[in-house]
Amino acid sequence: MSTPTDAYSAVVTTGIYCRPGCTARPTAANVRRYWVAAAAEAAGFRACLRCRPYRRRQLVRWDGPELICRAVQLILEGALEGQTEDALASRLNMSARNLRRLFNQHVGVTPAQLARSSRTHFARRLLDDTDLSVTDIAFAAGFGSTRQFNRAVRDIFRATPGELRARRRKADRLVADGGLLLRLPYDRPLDWPHTLAYLAARATPGVESVANGVYRRTVVIDGDPGVIELFEGDRERGVAAGSHLLLRAHLPHWGGLIHFVERVRRIAALDFPIAEANAALSSDPLIGPIIVARPGVSQPGAWDPFEVGVRTILGQQASVASASTTSGRLVRALGIPVRGLTAFGLTHTFPTAETLAFADLSDLGLTRARAAAVQSFASAVAEGRLPLDNSQPLDDFATAVMALPGLGPWTAHVLAFRLGERDAFPSSDLGLRRAYERLKSGPTPSLEERSEAWRPWRAHAAAHLWAAN
Repeated sequence: MSTPTDAYSAVVTTGIYCRPGCTARPTAANVRRYWVAAAAEAAGFRACLRCRPYRRRQLVRWDGPELICRAVQLILEGALEGQTEDALASRLNMSARNLRRLFNQHVGVTPAQLARSSRTHFARRLLDDTDLSVTDIAFAAGFGSTRQFNRAVRDIFRATPGELRARRRKADRLVADGGLLLRLPYDRPLDWPHTLAYLAARATPGVESVANGVYRRTVVIDGDPGVIELFEGDRERGVAAGSHLLLRAHLPHWGGLIHFVERVRRIAALDFPIAEANAALSSDPLIGPIIVARPGVSQPGAWDPFEVGVRTILGQQASVASASTTSGRLVRALGIPVRGLTAFGLTHTFPTAETLAFADLSDLGLTRARAAAVQSFASAVAEGRLPLDNSQPLDDFATAVMALPGLGPWTAHVLAFRLGERDAFPSSDLGLRRAYERLKSGPTPSLEERSEAWRPWRAHAAAHLWAAN
């Protein structure tokens, strides 16, 4: 299990629970530990007004079964919105009864309780930070009705939404010059310039752009286009960076915003357990020094797993720049045009799997084999034969990818890397091999053999090797 410092602390004499790092110092005998905030709430505790644990994403740090860790992530990304626990269990190839048993054993709450708590915390942040109406907030947080929303808020915060908004701190409120402005807090070292440079080098022309410290991209919400901007700190308010990124969203509606924000957090890997990864690898004689020198480097994620998969296929045996050029041609030919954003380099949305599965790719400059690989991948995703939701263990996912024509271990592991698989490691990658050759000294094993010492954090090692290259 996690160490006590990673857990939420609940004080039986006050009925309050705190997030790790809170300055409150209760008597140890009166403290109970919970691994998620939802478990403390289910036990009857309410959030501390000093550390305000609801201001952060649900903290889940423990060493339980991998399957449950994947289930938690799926729930936070919306797996129970309009779906049952039975459907979630089916995605994980287990029974709903076993899923609930494992959740109660390792998380301390049921899947439904975790989802409800996360929705309510997100709604509280919207009440504090935005001027959205209570009705808009209810649906933005994933509730099916305002009645459900009001009940959940009263149960968890012991107040109505209106009462909570009346109590909000003046400094919490964000005013956007167009769109909606949200803080994305994080509790980890973050090398944002490195993440930006990585994303800039691999940006799909017309869909993504990086300029002046801002990452921008087009998105599609329920068939309609939108735009997001992601940058560091409260630059517009003069607040120092280092505790959160800012998201400015221009969307067709706010329904399901909670899961939209989860996808944005993935881009910068804000919830990656970097402290654990750094601690595990910093003593390694080969990569330890580069990790200690740049502790905020980690594996960048992706907004759209399918888009990254196509981009990865286009990058097979090609330079990063060449893959960008080809992906730009594909977008111009098959993406949906978006007006009014050419000043930011944004012109299209990325084509869907259904579009690419049946598209004519003959005029894009692809080899016949590469075009076939793109379309077999698109068909597998469109038909649901290849889930890209991290519901499968890494080995099973890699096997499923490599079963498609023209896709091998490099493609499977680069895609898994961008999907956040912590042990993904494309050992045949030229950039990784070059970095390894420069760092090693004397007779050493192959990169694949050497990487065995870095399990289960090989993706973190790969991120640092690429950064060193």
